[in-house]
Amino acid sequence: MTNSSRCVALTGATGFVGRHVMQQLLNRQHHVRVLVRDPSRLTIKDANTQLVTGDLFNRSALAKLVERVDAVIHLVGIIMENPARGQTFDRVHRVATQNLIDAAKEAGVRRWVHMSALGTRPDVVSNYHRTKWAAEQTVRHSGLDYTIFRPSMIHGPDGEFMQMVKGFWCKRFPPFVPYFGAGLFGKGGAGKLQPVWVEDVARCFVEALDHSKSIGETYPLGGPDVYTWPQFYQACKPHLPKARNKKIEAIPVWYANLIAGKPAVPFNRDQIIMSQEDSVCCIEKVQADFELKLAPFESTMATYASKIE
Repeated sequence: MTNSSRCVALTGATGFVGRHVMQQLLNRQHHVRVLVRDPSRLTIKDANTQLVTGDLFNRSALAKLVERVDAVIHLVGIIMENPARGQTFDRVHRVATQNLIDAAKEAGVRRWVHMSALGTRPDVVSNYHRTKWAAEQTVRHSGLDYTIFRPSMIHGPDGEFMQMVKGFWCKRFPPFVPYFGAGLFGKGGAGKLQPVWVEDVARCFVEALDHSKSIGETYPLGGPDVYTWPQFYQACKPHLPKARNKKIEAIPVWYANLIAGKPAVPFNRDQIIMSQEDSVCCIEKVQADFELKLAPFESTMATYASKIE
């Protein structure tokens, strides 16, 4: 282990962002200890990794995860609830964060890097953002040396969102590319988004470990390009092999709310609420503090579009 390498406890390693964070940690010669419920889902195997089987509600597993580590990177979050499996926004975002903080403090860990989401704030409408805010507040009041990142929509070839976008354009169903629009016929518009490349997100999380100036900071994180939802979908189309000739059409918010939560409906009311808000931010501070230029969307997507599954 070199002087600059660390032992890092990582949650969410089997997820989209987690895979990229883990790979960047290993590329920089850090040792990584990951918490996984199902070890078979961990796709990255390396001599510098150690697996702890369990979850964020298992005290003994959490104690093993943070024992003699230098830092914690906490990525776990959900976008859809499954109460039957104990997966609610409050339990996964707030309670699990508190459990891990308690374990980290008991083990004497000081450094904490945290995944939140752009749009998180007090007095917010969506339960998703409300519980993300509660988790942030838990981190801020923990006494740990924390850094919080709030990404906009994260894109990359192995992310579920870009896989969904490819399906919209390339599969027969749905017959149009949908988004949620305000007004009686959905023509009243929706929020804007600022897609950020997953490798840039992973780089920020990993480099925060060496950036003392980031301690106590909350960074909004987006790419340099801002789109409306129709503009975003249109920007994707030319780069997707076998994209069909479809129109981009709005689903009225009022109708989407009527069917949200029904069997086979792949969205919930929180996603509808968030689609009507701007997910945009100022990126000058994160670019300056981390000395990086965040990647533009279209030219980056063009490099990986053919690899989207």
